[in-house]
Amino acid sequence: MHSSTTDHLLYYERFKAYQDYMLGDCKTSEVEAFTAEYLEKIVEPCDWQAIWHTDVFDVLVEVVEVDCKELKAKVELVLPMESETRGCDLTEESMKALLEATLHKVPLLELSVVYDESGDFDQTALALEHLRFFYKHIWRKWDEEDEDDDFDYFVRCVEPRLRLYYDILEDRVPAGLVAEYHSTLALCSEKFQEFSSLRSGLDSDSESEQDNVSMVEGLRLYEQLEALKRKLRIFENPLLRYVLGYKVNSGQQSCRAKGPRLAGGRVVHLVSASATVHQLQSLITDKLMPHYSSEEFEVQFHSDPVLAVNACFEGDVVIVCPGLYSITSSISIVDSIEVEGYGLPDEVVIEKRNKGDAFVESTGANVRLSNLKFIQHDAIEGILCVRQGKLEMENCVMQCETTGVIVRSAAQLGMNMCDLYGSKGAGVEIYPGSICSLVGNGIHHCKEGILIKIAYLIKEEESEDTGVKSEADIDDDDDVPVIVVEEVCPAIKHGHSVSPDFAEGNDLIKQELVATSAKKHRLQKNRMKALGAMQADENLLSQEMFISIHGNQFKHNGKGSFGTFLY
Repeated sequence: MHSSTTDHLLYYERFKAYQDYMLGDCKTSEVEAFTAEYLEKIVEPCDWQAIWHTDVFDVLVEVVEVDCKELKAKVELVLPMESETRGCDLTEESMKALLEATLHKVPLLELSVVYDESGDFDQTALALEHLRFFYKHIWRKWDEEDEDDDFDYFVRCVEPRLRLYYDILEDRVPAGLVAEYHSTLALCSEKFQEFSSLRSGLDSDSESEQDNVSMVEGLRLYEQLEALKRKLRIFENPLLRYVLGYKVNSGQQSCRAKGPRLAGGRVVHLVSASATVHQLQSLITDKLMPHYSSEEFEVQFHSDPVLAVNACFEGDVVIVCPGLYSITSSISIVDSIEVEGYGLPDEVVIEKRNKGDAFVESTGANVRLSNLKFIQHDAIEGILCVRQGKLEMENCVMQCETTGVIVRSAAQLGMNMCDLYGSKGAGVEIYPGSICSLVGNGIHHCKEGILIKIAYLIKEEESEDTGVKSEADIDDDDDVPVIVVEEVCPAIKHGHSVSPDFAEGNDLIKQELVATSAKKHRLQKNRMKALGAMQADENLLSQEMFISIHGNQFKHNGKGSFGTFLY
């Protein structure tokens, strides 16, 4: 007893079925009529077997008549009875009694066509799958009361909800956003049920105190319901969903830093799926005893790097032992901690497979990552984002899928001796107001090496005098603020001479920074003249970036080493 397999359809297949055959350009009030007409054309009227599926049983039945307008079918029990039960005892007699009580009519939504080698009922099975999916994932009980009934229901409701379903199915929506969407949908259904029950019990001509109280309660529920429906529409709109997902991932809704432990002390979190006695002995001898043997530290063990980071308080250390760690949620670092791989980066690999969430997000005041390799698979977010605070990375490898490292406004990044490749956007994307130091890195096989985003500002400020203003004497205007590139930078470990290729790439970046600053200033000045006024705003970010760029290699990038984006 098995049904036809119809539930693994692609987005395009469902889209075309609803657009071309089932719903077309119908209004909300016409959905039932269009659906019935579609079923009448496709569904075999009788003489096919189906599994009647409910929460407590599956039973084999024979369909003898289909009522497309009522979305029901008249069925007979197939004898001898074939059934599967879940938590109940089902006999032939009790099933016959149940069918008699329902006048042998069961909902089409609960019927799955039994597979038939002839293929005569394949279209019936497909039509019922489209019907079932529509009422489970697309249709909302409150749709029939929609005030925008003059508009195309498919374009307004079906297409965005279908896209959202597949975006969630394919892990293209952050997990936090998915959870919020499902909870909002459940709450909206609950409020609609309350509102409908209250409304059906009201007598519009009555002036009793009880009915007046119910009227006020009904208005309150109605306002709550409308607010929830507006929120759902935001989730269902692809552009607004992206913005909302960015807000969720930007740390605005993330957990706050825990700070130091109330009881004091610090913890070394050891992450290892398994380890040999020899590896454990080496770890204790080389790492734990020299650095963490004081009474201040205790050791905790984890098999998952995400859980280890989530368990951290300020000042904790995470040591990841050699191995391949596959994760599905973000590594969100909110406290000042250190995460270190014990071994070479290629030996300590963290890979992330679901698409919607960011890989690593850092908001801690002072975070350090070292000796780790991060691998993205089929992602839509960047591999690492410094949203606020300071992040120091050393000797890390990043195999990107979309954008590489993103440094948001007011954040700080120190990236030393790292290897980053594979980004379909920029290897490093820097926002105005951030501070970056890039020393001895390889940034290659990306669309762009470094992309600096520079915003138009209303207030113009003088650059801080750092003592070095490379190419600062620009002839256009004496008061052009200059983006400063520091010539003096931290020494590179494992000292080596800088090749001409390295030096040339870094010089190009310096020249581009200065030229972009001048261009931006001219555009901004023209814009202010057009407006006829210049107003200072103390809250706007200053445009200076103090960037140490030294000894980096930019090769095999699609657009070259460096780009700027004015917005």
